Amino acid sequence: MAKRGTTDLSLMVAVDKPSGMTSHDVINRVRRIFGERRVGHTGTLDPLASGVLPVCIGPATRLDNYLVGHAKSYVVSVIFGAATDTDDAEGEVIRTGDVPEEVFDPFFASTFVASLVGKAKQLPPVYSAIKVGGKKACDEARRGRVIDLAPRDIEVFSAELLGIWGAEGAEPARWDVAFTVSAGTYIRSLARDMGNALGCPAHVGALRRTAVGSIALDECVSLETLEDIGLAAALDPLRALGCRFVYLDDAAAARVRNGNALPAADVVVCERRCADAASELCACTAGVRESCEPLHDDETVALVYDNRIIALYGYDAGRDRLAPRCVFPIGVIRGYSDF
Repeated sequence: MAKRGTTDLSLMVAVDKPSGMTSHDVINRVRRIFGERRVGHTGTLDPLASGVLPVCIGPATRLDNYLVGHAKSYVVSVIFGAATDTDDAEGEVIRTGDVPEEVFDPFFASTFVASLVGKAKQLPPVYSAIKVGGKKACDEARRGRVIDLAPRDIEVFSAELLGIWGAEGAEPARWDVAFTVSAGTYIRSLARDMGNALGCPAHVGALRRTAVGSIALDECVSLETLEDIGLAAALDPLRALGCRFVYLDDAAAARVRNGNALPAADVVVCERRCADAASELCACTAGVRESCEPLHDDETVALVYDNRIIALYGYDAGRDRLAPRCVFPIGVIRGYSDF
């Protein structure tokens, strides 16, 4: 096992986080696997939850700020009849109640779930990582001090009932639901609010994140597999970023590495034809076309040289140029084909 320090590695992988581990536990494991202390994830998953956890390694951790804000997809088991202090199965039961008969009616249940699609205000769970006055709500809650959290704007893009369980009484009443939601949406809060709307307490029994932006479960590896294949698990960050990009020649790459701006007239902006990896023949060049749409003011564009992302630039419409936002001296690799 390599000693953790700094390396010349700069890449992104996606881990299928197992239930029972914190996201920070995963980060520590990845640090040991690559011998690199600079490791970060792009969105916390609760310990109970499993699934897609994008992880950046080395200087690629500077991508973190550009990998937030993507929609996320989940499959959740909502348990009716009991509420917990954490709004999931890891918490203490704080209230119980009878489950209405209509919960077991497929037509009612599917209609109710479909009605959740749209914009709403959501009150985050008391046990959440949201900071108020520099203090995490979950840390304060564990100390017995509940922080007042303000409702936030969220959007449910899609909601589908997958199954109903517990009608025979052999197990708790449960709905399995697939959601795609905006960044910042708490599935625990959705489950809590579903119960409130139905007149009975509810909480999350199990949760699996199936996608973050364009990164899906089929692109994730277990920690054990990551230990075995290492660099071969690298993903193409261009897909995760979802931004347009420019291929640089030697002269332009030298200018970018020195932090110089590039006139927009001197670059050709490209985009992907496909959003998912399965639709492309390889992670690097297939499905790429020249973009017909002009650059937008303040748009972030990735700059690619020698099959690595060497910088993120922003478009300044007033000066009609691309200016540096984040430069990667060694570049961020674009998938297993680098090796």
